[in-house]
Amino acid sequence: MTDLPHDALGSDPEVARILAAELRRQRTTVQLIASENFTSPAVLAATASVLTNKYSEGYPGRRYYGGNVFADEIEELARERAKELFGADHANVQPHAGASANLAVYLALIEPGETVLAMRLDQGGHLTHGSPASVTGKMYRFVSYGVTPAQPDGSGERIDLDQLADLARRERPKLIVAGTTAYTRLIDPAPFRAIADEVGAMFMFDAAHPAGLIAAGLHPSPVGVADVVTFTTHKTLRGPRGGAILTGMDRARAIDAAVFPGLQGGPLEHVIAAKAVAFAEAARPSFREYAAQVLRNAAALAVSLANEGFRLVAGGTENHQVIVDLRSFDPELTGKAAQEVLDRTGITCNRNQIPNDPRSPFVASGLRLGSAAETTAGMGEAEMARVGELLGTVLRHRDDEAVLADVRAEVAEMCARFDPYGSLGPVPEAEHEGDGSP
Repeated sequence: MTDLPHDALGSDPEVARILAAELRRQRTTVQLIASENFTSPAVLAATASVLTNKYSEGYPGRRYYGGNVFADEIEELARERAKELFGADHANVQPHAGASANLAVYLALIEPGETVLAMRLDQGGHLTHGSPASVTGKMYRFVSYGVTPAQPDGSGERIDLDQLADLARRERPKLIVAGTTAYTRLIDPAPFRAIADEVGAMFMFDAAHPAGLIAAGLHPSPVGVADVVTFTTHKTLRGPRGGAILTGMDRARAIDAAVFPGLQGGPLEHVIAAKAVAFAEAARPSFREYAAQVLRNAAALAVSLANEGFRLVAGGTENHQVIVDLRSFDPELTGKAAQEVLDRTGITCNRNQIPNDPRSPFVASGLRLGSAAETTAGMGEAEMARVGELLGTVLRHRDDEAVLADVRAEVAEMCARFDPYGSLGPVPEAEHEGDGSP
């Protein structure tokens, strides 16, 4: 494949220009957002396929429209590949996103107003784990657990299982949720299962971030331990943007009914085709090698950042994420300001609250960094260590335009050597100043 679907947009040059600029941005800047990755050209091609034309309400063999013979075939293929990849009895591959997958589980398993235990948003949890800003926080009664206090030796800021057990005994929840969106340590599902069993609760594991690591056997698998597992197909799994749900046959009917007709209409069969491609890619030995490199790269980035004077939340990393507390580096520096100046130099990341952050989520005191995307691009430990040094340089000299220009030039050179879509040929020049680059 030597081009991308937007190259066919000759009749709409405005959209084609914007898409080309975004492709240029991705190819010429360092991507450190932990929830992003670069998909393969095969995943991109499936996402842009003619299946986007097909309306397929229902499930394979039980559709409400005719002409679904091949939609059935592709969805069944995706389901079987997901089941085989994760060792699950049943898979639903229709959720449009991880958020809708989570909401479907709540709809299937609990009634409005019932109690759920999940992780606090400001300590690493997700919006769909009961945030008041989310429909989940409005429909259900969420009680939040958090992490242990930070310790000088970095041993703190782990999920507080003692707090979780105490809350479970007091609150008697119907459901306990494990899983995070900003957490750098492995999550063992076994203690959650034990606590859930003790209080008669169901157990859901949100594997949105570590799904690819789980598929590669590099993170404890919740499949067969949790009653239900949700995950996203992008992030570490390196597939299209979307969600999926794994469960046993005892809950399959309820889960399927919650997804459709409970929450969604027609599934996005073109995206489901891309999920099937991604599941096959993740089953290959090369994917396990990739996932192992993701972990090595995150560790190298963490060491580099610590050497630059940043405090690492939880003392380091065991997965693809590194979360830094900027206050140890510069008490006045906010996550928002850091994100914006880094973006100007071609280093893309996101501000993030740290545990017990005194600043709002929009401002924040930390940064969340991820290694998955640039590992796909081909970077190794040496490059990730250098990225950590550049990050320190930028934030230390954030008002020095000459320093920022030098970093931007080095970033551009690095990205030219590690281009995720180098097979597409040279990066075209920007048509307008600012197109596709800082």
